[in-house]
Amino acid sequence: MTARLVSVGNALIDLALDVPHLPARGGDVRGRSRGLHAGGAVNVLLAARRQGLPAAYAGAHGTGPLGDRVRELLAAAGVEVLLAPHPSLDTGVDVAFTEPDGERSFATAFGAEAELDAGALASVAIADDDVVHVSGYGLLDSTNGAVLSQWIDGLPERATVLLDPGPLAVAERPAALEVALARADWVSASLEEARAITGEQEPAAAARALATRDRGAVVRRGADGCLVAVCGSVEHVAGFVVEQIDATGAGDAHLGAFAAALARGEAPGRAARVANAAAAIAVTRPGPGTAPTLAEALELAGC
Repeated sequence: MTARLVSVGNALIDLALDVPHLPARGGDVRGRSRGLHAGGAVNVLLAARRQGLPAAYAGAHGTGPLGDRVRELLAAAGVEVLLAPHPSLDTGVDVAFTEPDGERSFATAFGAEAELDAGALASVAIADDDVVHVSGYGLLDSTNGAVLSQWIDGLPERATVLLDPGPLAVAERPAALEVALARADWVSASLEEARAITGEQEPAAAARALATRDRGAVVRRGADGCLVAVCGSVEHVAGFVVEQIDATGAGDAHLGAFAAALARGEAPGRAARVANAAAAIAVTRPGPGTAPTLAEALELAGC
């Protein structure tokens, strides 16, 4: 059976706004809309597909114009949708504010994607060679947290679980995050998230602490590349110098490319280099969902 990426993360809609700066508390700021785009798990799935990995979405999605848009984008990319739409809720919205230097900030309102049905998810069959993407955003809601905790516990031992904890779950530390951390084969986190999870401030120490005997860790450091920790050793994998336009899709591009490389059987260091290249290319393009093809990533990575 062909390996694939199966995501149970939150698929939602991004409203992308360019702003000169974030508004002060109680204030307002004039911005420019870049339209509605699919975000969250959608971008990870699209990134993996562009790297040549079959992909499927096993999360919840809504009934309404936003859910329709998510399904259209997934279908166009060849991503299989495994569950039926929620009968009464539409998909949620994430507002992404991008400042002139490319840095972005977010505000999120969850919708149907936060209402997973346990029975429906139980029908999703995971193969031994699948890579399962779990997002911390999907663990925040109490309904999803309970459903996903039970489902994650029952995954095949040989399936690879890739956890993206995310800043909100790291800050709130729901019980489901601890379940996901315990089962994860790989954790891919920003440096800030790794520090918060481990309590270690020095980057290599945080990466080493995030990894365990049974779990590898990737600590993403933007233009500085990433740290890869496996079995107590930490490797710095250099990034690439590019002109950043928009960092919105960088983390998702990195996750999707890393998942695809793992599924191909790449060694962790090489997988991280390709993922660094994919993220670097993504930030040179405006908007989310800008992950490159495998050929583009391999060319920049020199692989």
